Amino acid sequence: MTKSRHIRLPRRPWTESERTIVRDLYPDIPCTDVAALLERSARGIYQEARELNLKKSEYFNASDMSRRIQRGTHDPRMVGTRFKPGIVPWNKGTHFVSGGRSHETRFKPGRLAHEARNYAPIGSLRISKDSYLERKITDDPALAPSRRWTAVHRLVWIAANGPIPAGHIVTFLPGCKSNVLELITADKVECISRRELAARNHPNRSNPELAKLVQLKGAITHQVNRIQRESRA
Repeated sequence: MTKSRHIRLPRRPWTESERTIVRDLYPDIPCTDVAALLERSARGIYQEARELNLKKSEYFNASDMSRRIQRGTHDPRMVGTRFKPGIVPWNKGTHFVSGGRSHETRFKPGRLAHEARNYAPIGSLRISKDSYLERKITDDPALAPSRRWTAVHRLVWIAANGPIPAGHIVTFLPGCKSNVLELITADKVECISRRELAARNHPNRSNPELAKLVQLKGAITHQVNRIQRESRA
């Protein structure tokens, strides 16, 4: 009732006599037994033991009460349940067969890609998350699905000029970006180096005032970090 109403019960403070019992018993007996003796939760015993910096004794950890996995090859708790050499698994030679109608929608061996419900044939068009028009150019299963599509403006430039040089990209001329197939023509795209692309997108070129604010922010952040480091030293 109280839990469903988000009402916390009054916290029961620890007495010095209870702490003495925890100090005496916690290292050598299970926590659940200490909790039952003091009529507290096991979690509460663990927390109080942590506050008192108590740990389980070597005797407890080596006993059957600890429930720990004992290291070594001769512990009887491990030897009794260990797999024996030459053991035959109970399911050897069997095959899992699911019931119901699962076989009706199960993938069949040798299933072709075009049998998939969401399959798109080569030559299909789509718009990417960056609003570029893309065309599917292959069904090669060795490629990730996203690599089977190429931006149409790249294909248009390649058709007119040949392969794209290393370190270069194809982009639209300013004001010519479009995802309409008929509007993507060779005279509206260009091939530039990645360095040129970075320079075009730099704040100094697009918004000088913003560039100054970015530099100012960096300087302020640098000073704040320096002050914090010096205060911790």
